[in-house]
Amino acid sequence: MSGEQSVMPETSAAATEAMDDAALVRAANLYKVFTDKTGTETIALDHLNITVRKGKMTALIGPDGAGKTTFMRLLCGLMTPTGGDLVAFGLSVPDHPQEVQEQLSYMPQKFGLYEDLSVKENMELYADLHGVPGEIRPERFHRLLVMMGLDQFTERLAGNLSGGMKQKLGLACTLVRSPKLLILDEPNVGVDPLSRRELWGILEQLIADESLSVLVSTAYMDEAARCDYVYMMHGGHILAMDHPNVLGKMAAGRCFEATPPATIPLRMLQSRLLDDPRVIDAVPSHGVVRFITREAGGVVPWLAPLNTDVKPVDSSLEDAFMMILYKAGQPDGNTPQMGEVEDDSSYTGITPSEVKTFKTDLETGPIDIAVDHVVKKFGDFVAVNRTTFNVHQGEVFGLLGPNGAGKTTTFKMLCGLLPITDGSLSVAGVDLRTARTEARANIGYVAQKFSLYGTFTVYENLRFFGGAYGLFGDKLKNRIEELLAEFHLTEKRNVAADELSMGYKQRLSMAAGLIHKPQILFLDEPTSGIDPLARRAFWQRITSLALEGTTIIITTHFMEEAEYCDRFIIQDRGTLLVLGKPDEIRQQMHADRADMNEIFIRIVEAADRKSVV
Repeated sequence: MSGEQSVMPETSAAATEAMDDAALVRAANLYKVFTDKTGTETIALDHLNITVRKGKMTALIGPDGAGKTTFMRLLCGLMTPTGGDLVAFGLSVPDHPQEVQEQLSYMPQKFGLYEDLSVKENMELYADLHGVPGEIRPERFHRLLVMMGLDQFTERLAGNLSGGMKQKLGLACTLVRSPKLLILDEPNVGVDPLSRRELWGILEQLIADESLSVLVSTAYMDEAARCDYVYMMHGGHILAMDHPNVLGKMAAGRCFEATPPATIPLRMLQSRLLDDPRVIDAVPSHGVVRFITREAGGVVPWLAPLNTDVKPVDSSLEDAFMMILYKAGQPDGNTPQMGEVEDDSSYTGITPSEVKTFKTDLETGPIDIAVDHVVKKFGDFVAVNRTTFNVHQGEVFGLLGPNGAGKTTTFKMLCGLLPITDGSLSVAGVDLRTARTEARANIGYVAQKFSLYGTFTVYENLRFFGGAYGLFGDKLKNRIEELLAEFHLTEKRNVAADELSMGYKQRLSMAAGLIHKPQILFLDEPTSGIDPLARRAFWQRITSLALEGTTIIITTHFMEEAEYCDRFIIQDRGTLLVLGKPDEIRQQMHADRADMNEIFIRIVEAADRKSVV
């Protein structure tokens, strides 16, 4: 598929001319090739055509390796294109990188805050770097700090801010001058729903007040849906572009929601639907499983005998995104029609006789983790305040909360990485106060930040971690081969970890955490920064592990992932606010069909109001 092809009709010539009159940025047949040390070439952008318009918000969405960050770095003059044209503010970016940089502001995924400097000192530093005149700084700083909700924290060290506050400070530092174009590369990765909502409110206010133009890449489809234009990217190509409402209609007639009986876990129904060749995508949402069929008005016959209520629903931007990615993944670029796959009718999904094997009352089974009035203090600061809960064998248990809520501290105590201050805590029947090393032998751990060895190959990383867990010889070799096959890493076995995409790094982290077949697996925001396709595959693996009896503890900022959990807690400021199954918590909130973002925000805001009173 060439970069000029699209899965949707091209925009009319008259509309294109009108759009170009308002263009700040135009990329035409933009081409970028990377060459590694061995001389192997990788095409990152293949004849890309993108327009960014004045006073508008333009979104780039796409899976890992789509080319979103590469395009942004080219636009900032940080790299040189291999071919094609790239014009910003009427200037050729390759010929005038400095002049272009002076007119835009760029916030990369890892924004360089100085953690040993205060909020105000960070802003002064970036104002110095951008040559912002001293006389305009007080008013500009005050306005930004008030807008970001940081005006009461100007003397606090950046290193002592929560994740959401750091993102807001990064945005404030990016905006110490008023740019013609603001470029944001996944600004909300690892940020809770409340902070995400606040950041987008800030952006929309800036667009209204300063006619700011914004180019943003995001993994959140609800964020992309708030933009004026969306470009869907894959493999360096543009698959489709238009207003999000127009794009969303492309999946019309293919979208359904299935409400299973209480005996079938949502994640199990989703996993089996994803395996069905009649289905393009499936995901738990607001207490049901939303799915997309390959054919408009498609039928999944095995759902009816399960007493599963199925009804059509309106399509969304995410539905269209998943459908277009599926279409792009076909060998000929065309969606196969019903009947073309020989085994369409043979796939049986979940059978009625199998339903009784699903364990939906896991909380009555053996306890793998017992947390009893656990307290964690750092000096006088109480990070976790008398938290109590149990996690049972084979359960998928979620730890949710805003940035700074204490969930990461709780998580580290459960893993034996932090000692508790008070209370009791046991993992796999072992008291963490007295036998932390013994407890660790029963757990696997996948860190929030990729923590494997970047210069080691995939195989070398697995061999190293296997040895650390006491595996050697043929037992280790056989286990590595099993994991390479299971996580589709066989072709990457000799690739250095640093050279892997985010999705493959996540697979390698999972494989390393599972190499010793642990009884309990801890996952700290494992899907942060990876696209919806990779998240679906990740949760299918988790579903399989839980079926085999592995206990899963997960933290996440994708609130919809709470739907996969058997139970979860929400905590804030170290205090446990709620504990239960997703449907139980909806009932407590009198919001039976609300999505988890809404539930999360309502619970945290209600707790904030009580604390004020």
